[in-house]
Amino acid sequence: MTQEEMEQHFKAAHEEMKHAIEHLIHELGKIRTGKASTSMVSEILVPYYGSPTPMNQVANITTSDARTIAIQPWEKSMIGTIEKAIFEANLGITPMNNGEQIILGIPPLTEERRKDLVKQAKHLGEEAKISIRSTRHKLMDTIKKAVKDHYPEDLGKRRETQVQDMVNEYSAKADHAVEVKDADIMTV
Repeated sequence: MTQEEMEQHFKAAHEEMKHAIEHLIHELGKIRTGKASTSMVSEILVPYYGSPTPMNQVANITTSDARTIAIQPWEKSMIGTIEKAIFEANLGITPMNNGEQIILGIPPLTEERRKDLVKQAKHLGEEAKISIRSTRHKLMDTIKKAVKDHYPEDLGKRRETQVQDMVNEYSAKADHAVEVKDADIMTV
């Protein structure tokens, strides 16, 4: 294996780990914290002319204050469909339909619900770290195989150290993202 090929494996692993963190942050954004956020509903699929379409593509979604989300469909005929999709998404929020738009009032979270959400956030963080470790495992196997196939052993050891440093960096990013979300959830 050449240096260039090894470098390509490293770049691919780096991208996989980066994607794991981006996915974690995206999923953490969906966890409701007692504050209104358009991300809570923007990706709910709504049947639109026979095909499931994310809500943010059929309506304007805004937060009018810290506890209220307003959904203004671009077509009035979509109000009932959007309302039904919100019920089916099982957000624990009852939509209010005023004929023009749908209003979602976000209730404050109970202490028990906050603890459940923190557990959910930690679970998502652990899934991201598992993905990172899986990428490390694949890259370490590639390095060991390359060393057996006459890749310089000292470079192989150096690469293994670089892999572990990369894993430590991305694991720390995952932990940080979860800590920030936990603090957000537990803030009353």
